[in-house]
Amino acid sequence: MHKQSSKPDFAQNALRVVEITTGEPLKPKAKNAAAVALGRLGGLKGGPMRKKLLTDVRLSEIAQKAAIARWAKAKGVRIDVQGS
Repeated sequence: MHKQSSKPDFAQNALRVVEITTGEPLKPKAKNAAAVALGRLGGLKGGPMRKKLLTDVRLSEIAQKAAIARWAKAKGVRIDVQGS
């Protein structure tokens, strides 16, 4: 994952200009409740299923990589944790 830029996104900036020009905030489109429920159901199944399929060694590697990334972020150090 790349580091978030301090500059606002072009699309966000354009939206802000439109909102200021019209004088009212634009409302985001409502999400389809059925699609949201279906996505959540898949997410609830997917995580535990992936964990069940991983070996203990691979699970440990993933956890170590995540811990290294968290500590580096806390210290303000940029590291490359892609791959594997």
